[in-house]
Parts: sequence; C-alpha cells; structure tokens
Amino acid sequence: MQIHFHGAAQTVTGSMHLIEVNGSKLLLECGLYQGPRMESFERNRNFHFDPKTIDAVILSHAHIDHSGNLPHLVKNGFNGPIFATPATADLGRVMLLDSGHIQERQAESMSYYNAKRGLPPVDPLYTQEEAAEVAPLFQPIHYGTSFEAAKGVKARFVDAGHILGSAAVDLEIQEKGRKVRLWFSGDIGRRDLPILRDPILPEETDILLMESTYGDKPHRDPETAYVEMRDVILRTLHRGGKVIIPAFAVGRTQELVYNLNRMFEAGDLPGIPVYVDSPLAVNASDVFKRHPECFDTEMLREIHSGHPALEFKNLTYIHSLEASKALNERKDPMIIISASGMAEVGRIVYHIRWNIENKKNTIMIVSWQAPNTLGRRLADREEHIRIFGETYPVKAEIATIGGLSAHAGQDLLTEYALGVKNSAKKVFLVHGEPRGTLPLKEKIEALGMRKVVYPRMRDVAEI
Repeated sequence: MQIHFHGAAQTVTGSMHLIEVNGSKLLLECGLYQGPRMESFERNRNFHFDPKTIDAVILSHAHIDHSGNLPHLVKNGFNGPIFATPATADLGRVMLLDSGHIQERQAESMSYYNAKRGLPPVDPLYTQEEAAEVAPLFQPIHYGTSFEAAKGVKARFVDAGHILGSAAVDLEIQEKGRKVRLWFSGDIGRRDLPILRDPILPEETDILLMESTYGDKPHRDPETAYVEMRDVILRTLHRGGKVIIPAFAVGRTQELVYNLNRMFEAGDLPGIPVYVDSPLAVNASDVFKRHPECFDTEMLREIHSGHPALEFKNLTYIHSLEASKALNERKDPMIIISASGMAEVGRIVYHIRWNIENKKNTIMIVSWQAPNTLGRRLADREEHIRIFGETYPVKAEIATIGGLSAHAGQDLLTEYALGVKNSAKKVFLVHGEPRGTLPLKEKIEALGMRKVVYPRMRDVAEI
C-alpha cells in the first residue's frame, strides 16, 4: 500500500491524498489549492495522476479546499463514486456550483487583464455546468455505516465536529493477508461549539493521517471569543460604524448568526440590522435546516422549543446583487457577514473596498487566512491594501477574533494523536503550514509518539 500526498502537504489548502491498495486507487478528497493567484492557477489545473484511473473518492466535508477540484477531476475523466455523508453531499452540490461561478468570473477577470497586455484569454478551471456534473456521483453514507470504498477497503464516517456533515474516515484495509487500520481525520472540530456534535477521537489505529492547522497554539475558550466579538461590535456601534465580517459561507456564517442571535436575545446588542450577503450562505443555511441529524443536543432543544437558531428578527439574507450594492450606499450602523472567508473573491471584497477608508468601521477577521490573500494582509495589519488594482489606506479598525475557529487547537490535536499512541505505527501530519505543524510534531514526539512524519508535496509513503 502507498499513500501519495498530492495536496495540503506542508500547506493548509488543496487537500488531496491518493491511496494505492490491491490494484485500486482511492482518492481522499480533491480540494482547491488557495494561495498566490498564478501558483493556484497552475497547481489546480495539473493533476499528478490520471483522473481516469481513480476508482473512488472519499470526501470528509464540503469546504472548497477539500472538494473544490472535483469538477476538474470529473472533467478529466473520473466517473466513479464520491462517498460522503448526506449533509456533505447536499452542501457539495451547492458549493461546487458556486465555485463554478467563481471560476468563470476569475477567468473573465484574468482574460480582461491579459487583453490589455496582448495575451490570450483564459478558460475557467471549470464552469457551473461542469460543476453540476459532479452531483450524480455523490454516494451519501450515514455516520457509522460501513461501506466498501475499494477492493479490500471497508470504510465508515465518524463525527468530526468541524462543519455540517464533516467526518473523519476510518478505513479497515486488507492487503496480502494483513490488516491495516488507517484513520484520516479530515478537519478536526472543537468541543462545545454551537450547532454541531463534538468530534470523535480515534483509537486502535495503525496509521493516523491528521490535520495540524493550529498545532502551534491552543485556542481560547469559545465563550471568551464570544465576549470579545460582542465587545468589538459594541465599540464599533458606539462610533456609529459598520462591522464587516469576511466569513466562509458554510460553517462560520451559521456560527456567527447563532452567536449574534444569542447576543440579541440576551439584550447585549441594540436592535441594529444584520445582513448575510452571500448567495451561497443563503443556500447553505437552507441545507443546515434539512440535516438535524448533525446537530448537538442544545441545538435540537432550541429547534424543538420553537427558538430559531439560524433566523431572528434583525437578520436579513441578501439575495440580489442590487440589494448587496445598496448596503454600501448606506451610512447607518449595521453588521454585514459576507463570503469569501479569506476575502479573495465574492461580495465581501466590495464591502471591504467601500468601508476600509472609514475609521468608524471595523473589519472583523474570524478565521485562518491563507498567505497572500486579502484577508491575511488585513490580519497582518498592512497599512495599505490593493483591491481591484487600486491601493487604499486602511483606516477602519481591524479586529481578529481567534477563538472562533472551527479547527481544533494544539491541546485537542495533541489529545487526538495521543489517543493512538500505543497502536499507531506512523503518524502523518498534513493540512498545516510549518509554523503550525512543527510545534505539534515536536510536542507529540516528546510525549512518546513514534514516527511522526510531515510529508512534502508529492511524497510517497510505503505502508
């Protein structure tokens, strides 16, 4: 058996790991790499394997850095099953269509600037129409249900607690008369976050393939982050400003809405309007409502008591582009949550453009930001930023709320790894930059873990 690391190796995005076993090829995820624009363009277009030879894909969750290159995989000849939980399959359908729209818009933009330089136009990585061709390949599998993923490979999904439908993948592999248990963490969530159940930790595993995004630090308590978020909003409203929040349309947006609802219900915030301005977030919130099997006890109790967890009086979901543009013409205090979470594409870029020069306003960063993105430049407190080719001084307050992350911090990641200390023959740390992963590697090795590996892109591991 071999594991080929084709993505999220010594970086966070583009998750893609190929397992070759018993003559079959099983792909764990097929995500988009997100980083410098030209590097992303080249990396996402070039697979280092033949998509036609892949027998099946297993998808841990629907975030685009884990699922977003599936349409390109299908476009290049893959036609096997894509195994996922029912919620991930439903989210994947809407998210990939949205991604297709973004690919079309990015190609138009690159073609426009190429024409100015006398260069040829650029085709999109894939179109919305091509993204739609992925949907029939989804094979929904419920948590805990065993299924045959490939020859000699039985799999099951267990709760990861990251976003709706997210799962770790437990693989029981039989090859040449031996049995190997491989556990792929996907993205590991946190305990006691709103809406979703807590992550399930591995046990008695031979090979652990786990994420390490925040391996360098523990997270603050979610309630501490909640209070800090409330205080930033109140400070901004006192100035008469707007709060602009770049947020991933799936997961983070719904958690923010949940927390804002709590603040209003507790009387901590005045009755100002809150807008979710992302067509994808609107569709994703509808998917959330169809999958109560993913909710924790508190969320189910609120729903059964008639308390709307994802809707409240002050909240408006924006559908049309005209209504989105109108928000930037208004001067009254408000909260705008908009995608994308790294502020690279989507309506959030326009909201930042129109609000960044007003010192009354706040841009609130609530999630990890990839290098070279607009979100990272804001989080790094750069004094000037470029948007649509123009430079703007950063006069708005930039607030970062680290404790809202849906990824496990160093403490839970350490506990996750140590759960298989007595059984694991090898641990592979993926989905992490060196500054996040290397401290975790050092810590779990100091606690007695054996053979902890931080693979590079294109590395191959013999199991």
